[in-house]
Amino acid sequence: MQPWPGSPYPLGATYDGAGTNFALFSEVAERVELCLFDPDGNETRIKLPEVDGFVHHGYLPNIGPGQEYGYRVHGPYEPGAGPRCNPNKLLLDPYAKATTRQVDWDESVFGYPFGSPDERNDADSAAHSMRGVVINPFFDWGNDRPPNTPYNESVIYEAHVRGLTKLHPDIPEELRGTYSGLAHPVMVDYLTSLGVTAVELMPVHQFLHDHGLLEQGLSNYWGYNTIGFFAPHDDYAAVNLMPGSQVQEFKAMVRALHEAGIEVILDVVYNHTAEGNHLGPTLSMRGIDNESYYRLVDDDKQYYMDYTGTGNSLNVRSPHTLQLIMDSLRYWVTEMHVDGFRFDLAATLAREFYDVDRLSTFFDLVQQDPVISQVKLIAEPWDVGPGGYQVGNFPPLWTEWNGKYRDTVRDFWRGEPATLGEFASRITGSSDLYQEDGRRPYASINFVTAHDGFTLNDLVSYNEKHNEANGEGNRDGADDNRSWNCGAEGPTDDEKVNELRARQRRNMLATLLLSQGVPMILHGDELARTQRGNNNGYCQDNELSWIDWSTLEDNADLVEFTGAAIALRRNHPVFRRRRFFAGRPIRRGEELRDIAWFTPAGEEMSDEDWESGFGRSIMVFLNGDGITDRDRRGERVTDDSFLLCFNAHDDELEMTVPGDSYGTEWAVVLDTATGEVQAESGGGVVVGVVAGDQPTAARVVGASGTIPVAARSLLVLQRTEAPE
Repeated sequence: MQPWPGSPYPLGATYDGAGTNFALFSEVAERVELCLFDPDGNETRIKLPEVDGFVHHGYLPNIGPGQEYGYRVHGPYEPGAGPRCNPNKLLLDPYAKATTRQVDWDESVFGYPFGSPDERNDADSAAHSMRGVVINPFFDWGNDRPPNTPYNESVIYEAHVRGLTKLHPDIPEELRGTYSGLAHPVMVDYLTSLGVTAVELMPVHQFLHDHGLLEQGLSNYWGYNTIGFFAPHDDYAAVNLMPGSQVQEFKAMVRALHEAGIEVILDVVYNHTAEGNHLGPTLSMRGIDNESYYRLVDDDKQYYMDYTGTGNSLNVRSPHTLQLIMDSLRYWVTEMHVDGFRFDLAATLAREFYDVDRLSTFFDLVQQDPVISQVKLIAEPWDVGPGGYQVGNFPPLWTEWNGKYRDTVRDFWRGEPATLGEFASRITGSSDLYQEDGRRPYASINFVTAHDGFTLNDLVSYNEKHNEANGEGNRDGADDNRSWNCGAEGPTDDEKVNELRARQRRNMLATLLLSQGVPMILHGDELARTQRGNNNGYCQDNELSWIDWSTLEDNADLVEFTGAAIALRRNHPVFRRRRFFAGRPIRRGEELRDIAWFTPAGEEMSDEDWESGFGRSIMVFLNGDGITDRDRRGERVTDDSFLLCFNAHDDELEMTVPGDSYGTEWAVVLDTATGEVQAESGGGVVVGVVAGDQPTAARVVGASGTIPVAARSLLVLQRTEAPE
């Protein structure tokens, strides 16, 4: 056990086939002890012999995969000045690539005795805290290649590793709710048949279950309580043959999804950790170098800046914290083969001082990094601090969860007097948010629902949140949901209400999938998944949040509709343009533009129509000849042309199809009133329309043709005969 000097880089525990190098950064530490544990829990302490650039390091021959370890850091304990070193606390390596054991919330894991927060607690925490695990980095990736699906061809499926498969009857019980369950052929086949190109997994970094939740019989289901930025969450592993085997299982999951052409995007939480505020436990960074890793209040450093609502915020002004984040991101790309990241509360990462800074060091590092800059980067562009709502303000390399899209589409379909201009902007890629800085429509990650809030089914079934199961007196969760229950609160036997809800679900999904930008579907929305009105299921690791696959047969029509709408999008590049609409003639001397907007009477929207602001119906013509993209061979992309007829009124409308210059024959390819979708390119059945009181068989001639658009529905017409 006599350590060799080893190397200060890479940080963490690195096995090379003969032994393991251990390296830990701490600017404040006077001495660092490496603690090794045998299978019986016996501890051996070894002082790391070398310090270079504040990195304490040493190499131990014959120490290999499966070895459990932690650190004890000797140094000052002066909370008012910042440092909180206490060698009686076993500390998790921030670079641990796997962990074992859970924190049991014994008093010893806290830096103070309960009831006396100003005193120091010297009780030993080793028996009650987590440990890192040395892993075997070698894995047979075979011919694994990243799918590299272009943004504009992507359809993202936000999913939870456990919730997605926990109740799936066709997946072996021991694999349900695990990485292996997600990689099971049954699940992969379902995703590919639906048309999904990427799964965006809710947090899989090692996280903790909050003490308060455990006392209530609940847990941190969502996982936004990270303690290890390199370690896959061990509870999602199916078979733990030895400590650290969850890493191999995660890699196997990624390989299986890649083989099916599905990308893996991780929802990552680099804005805070599970150590919480000044009354939180001492588990890792707090005891290693508190002031380097966390934003502290300048006037009294015993307290933490909190832009996240979780008690602390990582100190992105520190080069070592930035290094931790960037090393973690690179590791998940290079070693775990993931394809991108969604950054939780990303505005926090841009707060170098107080305000959100669009030119922050973090963005600079990402921009120049040859690995991270090449994968998908999705920001949740807000946090809970002042000025934290930053939709549209992230740098050009980034895409963003477009909260304005969500709000506008919800308002339109529930009949709120939202401006048509806002709705028009959102479904055409939100050029007002992304065009000025050189970004494309796919900078907008469009969504109507996500994990945080109502499911799609609940969005059309509840006016109010019903979070009683969370144990907070229904005070938690958002109050402004922009939802509409269609006439009854919750489940009902009223056939008219249920039919309207089904139509509203189809309206939301069809609008999402035919909008410019990148659509993101919440897992289970295509199955009408319900959380019984709970809009904050963060603590519900049970049937309330898990997908109920027994409803698959009853909701087969909605699943089929969703898959067909995805196929319609995939088959027609006019719905997934790489560039914004120009709104001008596509060729000199021609009348037709790449896009045109019409009133229900078939007249082009005038300035007065737009400025009047309030409306619940509109038509938009998408010109397939107006696409300025070129394919990989450099050939110009063209497509069929479509007319989208939106009617959010309570009554059926007769909409007048635009004049002959736009087309002389049209076919219905999607109707949310009936649930019909014809996804094949050039397909569909030409339908009869009404001109005045006389049916005109199957043809619309000029501006005289009208077509009924059912109440609260979207009708999509495909041009089958262009004007001469």
